[in-house]
Amino acid sequence: MTSQRTRDRLIQRLVDQGVSNQRVLDVMANTPRHIFLDEALSHRAYEDTALPIGHGQTISQPYIVARMTEILLGAGGVLSRVLEVGTGCGYQTAILAQLVDEVWSVERIRPLQDKARQRLSLLRLRNVHLRHADGHAGWPEDQLFDGIISTAAPREVPEGLLKQLAPNGVLVIPVGADTQTLTMIIRIEDTDEYKTQRLEPVRFVPLVAGTTR
Repeated sequence: MTSQRTRDRLIQRLVDQGVSNQRVLDVMANTPRHIFLDEALSHRAYEDTALPIGHGQTISQPYIVARMTEILLGAGGVLSRVLEVGTGCGYQTAILAQLVDEVWSVERIRPLQDKARQRLSLLRLRNVHLRHADGHAGWPEDQLFDGIISTAAPREVPEGLLKQLAPNGVLVIPVGADTQTLTMIIRIEDTDEYKTQRLEPVRFVPLVAGTTR
């Protein structure tokens, strides 16, 4: 169930659903999604579905990971610095780390972050910085980010994340409560104005305030 043939079938499903960025497809094909799941669920790793990872969280559906990554890469210029809100099991983090220069990733649930750190180390991804913190705040004392991606849905876009976008930076985030919409927000050059585009309906876990150990 973790064979290359199984992975190839998943990639073909992504192509059939409209994912066209070849760099994204190549990274998805070569990243072992099964190591980001508990052993009992690893046989389902290459299904195009979200799966539980404990603590009320999920590993995102591969289509959504590919779609959000493709949007991020396609909307901006050079993505040297990307912030991820919600490390979770580390799968989306691993995909990003193979496509951009540096990833800063925030996770509010310590045990998930600890497991993600181990998996990223196993893959020898050295360009990821992890922090145990509330995702609403992002990584405020650092420099601005060329891209921000959120793997959890706030009811409204956190102001703190908008302020951390570099000029022409892009934020890809699901927004809403009962009904959620995948949304792309681009900061207009050196202004405090933003261009917003609502893309498609999605379903994510909510972006929850606070941290847990």
